[in-house]
Amino acid sequence: MTYQGVLTKMETEFSSPIQYYLVFEHDFINMNQLLDKKISLQFIKYQCLNCGLDKPIYRQGFCKSCFYDVPQAADWVMRPELSTAHLGKEDRDLEYEKKVQLQPHIVYLANSSNVKVGVTRKSQVPTRWIDQGAHEAIEIVEVPNRYLAGVTEVALKDHVSDKTNWRTMLKNDIKDEDLVEWREKLKPFIPDEAKDYFIASNNETNLEFPVNHYPEKPKSLNILKKEQYIGKLVGIKGQYLIFEDDTVFNVRANEGLVLQIAIL
Repeated sequence: MTYQGVLTKMETEFSSPIQYYLVFEHDFINMNQLLDKKISLQFIKYQCLNCGLDKPIYRQGFCKSCFYDVPQAADWVMRPELSTAHLGKEDRDLEYEKKVQLQPHIVYLANSSNVKVGVTRKSQVPTRWIDQGAHEAIEIVEVPNRYLAGVTEVALKDHVSDKTNWRTMLKNDIKDEDLVEWREKLKPFIPDEAKDYFIASNNETNLEFPVNHYPEKPKSLNILKKEQYIGKLVGIKGQYLIFEDDTVFNVRANEGLVLQIAIL
């Protein structure tokens, strides 16, 4: 069976284990059903997620001109503390920025390769944690806009990491942490304007990924260079497909590529 479409990050369903779906324009694949099957990935062309043209993807699924134009790729997306919609100030598209920035946001702790702090819209819990490959996570602050979440994250980054080591995460070389204890330890460092939004009485969420075999030495697949790859799928974690030969493929990092996927 063969499927073809432009890659976007896998859709997920929070269950045990997490269910993954690759969604194309006219079709979708439940990736969990492909575990222990041999599949082929073949690069066909580019398709920018904004203009739809066959132009090399620059970042985040967009061609270079679209990346510097669309509001979805503005600096405040990666650096929430740069958000200005709460001041009525436009960056690229104030209507879009108000829609995204002026809604409840969560500052959280997640453990994927180590304990890290992060920010996400409340509507993206637990999706954000799944995408990061976190096996446990906890909300620590819920604020009414993205800016407040961003300044809180910046304050906490002095005391806890804000990065995930993707190799450690994929090897499952991790230890369980007491995230409630971490939350209490970080509470004094929350900035004054966010202190009233501290979440004092929740428990951590645990996540189980559909992985039959973790890679010992994960090596990243560059599908543009290789053009075609064939391997046996043995796991899915974060936004990575894990293959039997320790090859891993980051779906999200390849958004905007049109692939043909064949089940052999």
